[in-house]
Amino acid sequence: MSHSVEHVLIVGAGLAGLRTAEELRHAGYEGELTLLGDENRAPYDRPPLSKQFVRGELDDTALRPAEFFQEMRIGLRLGVAATGVDTGARQVTLSDGSTLGYDRLVIATGLRPRRIPSFPQARGVHVLRTHDDAAGLREHLGTAQRAVVIGAGFIGCELTASFRARGVDVVLVEPQPTPLAAALGEQIGALVARMHREEGVDVRCGVGVEALLTTHDAANDVPAQADTTGDSAPEEAAVRGVRLSDGSVVDADLVVVGVGSVPVTDWLAESGIPLAAPADGGGVLTDEVGRTGVDGVWAVGDVAAWRLGTGRNRRVEHWTNAGEQAKTLAYALLGVDHPAAVHVPYVWSDQYNVKIQVLGSPGLADEVRIIEDQGRKFLAHLFRAGTLVAVVGAGMTGKVMKMRAQLAGAQPVS
Repeated sequence: MSHSVEHVLIVGAGLAGLRTAEELRHAGYEGELTLLGDENRAPYDRPPLSKQFVRGELDDTALRPAEFFQEMRIGLRLGVAATGVDTGARQVTLSDGSTLGYDRLVIATGLRPRRIPSFPQARGVHVLRTHDDAAGLREHLGTAQRAVVIGAGFIGCELTASFRARGVDVVLVEPQPTPLAAALGEQIGALVARMHREEGVDVRCGVGVEALLTTHDAANDVPAQADTTGDSAPEEAAVRGVRLSDGSVVDADLVVVGVGSVPVTDWLAESGIPLAAPADGGGVLTDEVGRTGVDGVWAVGDVAAWRLGTGRNRRVEHWTNAGEQAKTLAYALLGVDHPAAVHVPYVWSDQYNVKIQVLGSPGLADEVRIIEDQGRKFLAHLFRAGTLVAVVGAGMTGKVMKMRAQLAGAQPVS
């Protein structure tokens, strides 16, 4: 290597950042290792936030105990964000005005939730990404009676199920023809919609949200206007409903916006580190092991658009993907030979008493075959040009997971 590795700085203290730090130690790295996070909280697990945590069934979401970081000699720098990087000087600027030098920089800053720009500030309107987001939502859920969930992706569907478990009436709004249509396709999305309707959810697809209604504008029954003065909405303003694009008004004392997320790359704007275009999903462009086009800079996890076997770059927002990428990156960063594993993308979602599992890449499919449909339980095989590219199942763990070898190309598909 042209530059010795004495200090690895990982920006982002989520799952991908933590796993990268762990894998570097496992691969034999003995130098200084710093994990930088903008939250005042050690790395924690995000999947429970929309389920057990928000329902009040779980409090501790820490991924590792405090002593783990001392034992592994991982320095935690929390409550401060990276605001810029000078790749020539190998130095990161921080939000508190200080700087941190590095020999290798690993970008693991993850995502931030999209918001609806026209929505004013109002009590009762939430997004979900961080532990603090989930804590605020959990507190509000204790008194909520009617909720509107905007966006029927995985987070929206999981929160809908959690709200119903707490006895809250829910209207689930999705512009696509079905829930999870973008992720799993309309045929499977229709099966998910059926499950939610059986649980009493008012599922409204093919419709968007036109305006947020608050108590501040209740006298005139007109949608609140976005704040353009720089001042926040009046303190007493609280959400009272939404107006949909079909003209209907839905009353609500709780609104969750789940319309996707964007990679946290604004701090890299002047760095020269290559970024994917927003139309292509954004993120930091890397090769197949996480190396960017800038010497000494790597990227991992949700923020990273790795080059896939197809030769194109794509971000993969899967929990399991973070760990798999971290191992690959750690060995490559240290120049240590490590056998390449065949990774089959995997994601799961717990809704009500059902685990929905996805193996492979459903977005590549041009044909969906529903193999079994037992109401809450179903199994689907997805093909592209006759080749199996994904398996989706609900309540059928064994039948889904046994298809991993076929998807990895190790066995023919009957």
